[in-house]
Parts: sequence; structure tokens; C-alpha cells
Amino acid sequence: MTKRPGLAERSDPTGPRIGSVDLMVRIGPLTLLNPVLTASGTFGYGDEYAHVVDLGTLGGVITKTVTVKPRPGNPPTRIAETPAGMLNSIGLENVGLERFRREKLPKLRELGAAVVASLGGETPRELARLMEALGDEPGIGGFEINFSCPNVSKGGARYWAVPRRLERTLLMLRPLTRRALIAKLSPDVTSVADLAKACEQGGADAVTAVNTFVGMSVDLDHVRNRLNRSTGGLSGPAIKPLALARCWEAAAAVAIPVIGSGGIMSGRDALEFIGVGAAAVQVGTLSFVRPRGAGEVLDEMVAWLVERGVRRLDDWRGSLAPRPDEACAPRPSRGTLAERLRPRRR
Repeated sequence: MTKRPGLAERSDPTGPRIGSVDLMVRIGPLTLLNPVLTASGTFGYGDEYAHVVDLGTLGGVITKTVTVKPRPGNPPTRIAETPAGMLNSIGLENVGLERFRREKLPKLRELGAAVVASLGGETPRELARLMEALGDEPGIGGFEINFSCPNVSKGGARYWAVPRRLERTLLMLRPLTRRALIAKLSPDVTSVADLAKACEQGGADAVTAVNTFVGMSVDLDHVRNRLNRSTGGLSGPAIKPLALARCWEAAAAVAIPVIGSGGIMSGRDALEFIGVGAAAVQVGTLSFVRPRGAGEVLDEMVAWLVERGVRRLDDWRGSLAPRPDEACAPRPSRGTLAERLRPRRR
């Protein structure tokens, strides 16, 4: 029997097949086999991992951020390990638009995975130029606009942390492509919900909540900052509770899908994000630790859902998510899937 698209089967190689779950996710015009994507900047352009990961089993691959002109990135040191994650200050190093089209796109078309190209620019006009060049390119299923890089002096998270600017920029980009248009948001703002609303009004098909948090690490033995640029983007387990809250806020504020990101190191982590309203998730820092980590996240998600008899991911989505204005209200005794799955007190 041919498996229909979107139906993910998980088998334990040491035991019997434990079931199937419908994991299909729709982001505007883009349909994903499942909700697990690789985060931009943590998985190269995608082709670098093709020899160790079956990319076709993932929901999608998000490329490194591409800019109009090549960027060398920030000077080293650009990465520092922290007790519960890592700091990075790469600075959007990339090959630029022309080399991306000439060298990377042909390889992306052969990956066997849904490809989302990450785009970055210092101004709305630069983003429009990228979209004019790539908006109809075969092999790209969608675009994630990087409105949230904390490691650049121009066109970074602070510049884009203005709702009206986001809305106007997306209104400019929307007519330039029929592919999925996703806005990646910074967590270091007064209100992620306000930014998400602006993106929705600008025509975005989804928002990603969130990028890395600004952090710093100091080496007392050598009396210096561990990063050349002093601050960097903090990722990994340390930020998961913070990112989870911002994902919840964004999901409660908009009708478009929200892609959860930040500290996802396991399938259980991913299910928490989906439980508070995320449509899909991105795996980032885990890929540095275990290159096959995104696939492991997917397997663990499926195992948890099957064990509890959940046949459709949509049935779990949002089960843990009261609206922010209802967050302090008493929980209903029953109704949501989360309530039905919660162990009863004896």
C-alpha cells in the first residue's frame, strides 16, 4: 500500500511497528510532510548534511541567510560554549545572491526535501531585490525573512523591531512571490505579539518565534570577552522556557501559523511548542551536537503521540495554550486533548 503524503510511520527496529500519525503541516501554499525543520544558520545550505541525514524525512530545510552581496561575517572568535547552550556571532557570513543562485540552488533542488531560503537585508529595498531574483526560482518552497539577527551592526534585530516597518516591508515583498513567506522574529523586544500581528497584516504566511537571545560570556582567566564582538546570540536549552513563552504569545495573537524555535533538543521539547500553539518547529543547536538530531526529534515526537493514541498532530496543537488574558483562570476540567491525557489524581 502506498503511503499518502503527510502520514509519517515510525517503526522500532528492535520491535514491532508502533503506529502512524498524521503530521502534515501547511504554511500558506507550502505543504510539509511533518513539522520538523532545520533552523537557518545551523545546517549550512542543506547540502552539507546530505551525506549523513536523509533530508527527505524532515519537514524541511532552511538555508543559511542569503544577502545581496557576499559577507565575510564577523572576525573570530565567533562561537563560545555556555553551560546550557552556545553563543554565536557569525555575522551572516554567506556567499551572496549570485553565487547562491549559481552554486547552491542546483544542489538544493536535488535534496529531496522542502527548501526554505532565508533572506537578509539591511533595508527593505535589499530584501525586495533578493525576492525579485529568487521569488519564482524552482526548488524553493518558501522564504524566511531574517528580521532578527542579533550579530550585525546594520539591518539586524534592533532595526527590524518596529511593527510598522515590518508590515510595510512585507507588503512590498508579498507581490514578488507566490511561495510561502515567513517572518523570523527577535525575542529581545517589548512585544513579540505586536511584531507577529504586523507581519500578519503585511501578508506573511507564518512567523517564526524566535531567533536567539542577546548574550555575553567573559573569560576571567584571560581577562577578555569570549566573543570578538562582545555579545552574541544565545541558543540551546537555556533559552527554551523563554522561547516557549514567546511562541505562545505569538500564537495567541495571530491566525497565521507560528513556527516555534529556541532550545529544542528532543521530541518532547518540540511537543511542548506545538502544545502551546506552534504549527511546526525548528531544530538548531542540536544539529551541532548530533547532526542527525532533527530526525531523532521527529521519531521521539511520533513515539509519544502513538503511545497516547493521538492520530493527528492537529489534535495536540494548542492543547496547552490558554489565551494570555486567560492564563490565570482556572483550568477546565476536561475538553482539550491535554486535559484528557493528563494523569488523574488518586
